[in-house]
Amino acid sequence: MAPGKTKKGTKDERFRDVAQNRRANFEYEILERLEAGLVLQGTEVKGMRDHGATIGDAYVVMRSGEAWLVNANIPEYANASHTTHDPHRTRKLLLHKKEIERLAQRLSEKGLTLVPLRLYFHEGRAKIEIGLGRGKSKHDKRQTIIERESRREVARAMKRG
Repeated sequence: MAPGKTKKGTKDERFRDVAQNRRANFEYEILERLEAGLVLQGTEVKGMRDHGATIGDAYVVMRSGEAWLVNANIPEYANASHTTHDPHRTRKLLLHKKEIERLAQRLSEKGLTLVPLRLYFHEGRAKIEIGLGRGKSKHDKRQTIIERESRREVARAMKRG
């Protein structure tokens, strides 16, 4: 069963998407996916729950044995007091040490990068799905468009009967 779905097909409340990076699947060939926790301030959590977030321009970097999410936009919480957060601040990702070491080793290969794919809540905790990806060439992107168009045409033909 897919994560986020219950047996009846309704949305499971334990999984709630906040943001998706749909462009990442078009721009990158995703080789591996990982789930990581996020270190957030209180107003960031409330801002994510109320207004969502934007991870389209975000990326992940490795610095001194730690993973960091850069350029993700989590809007300010409107009802916060005088203490608010910077919407574009760099946020630490929570991964196991062995995962960080393995990712750092893979990132040393030419052409590989870490991109955020999805930001969501899992049982009340903010999580981010990151993908190890290799950039697609122009030809690969054209092939992706052709495949998507052919799937749409097949679905239309099936719908017509």
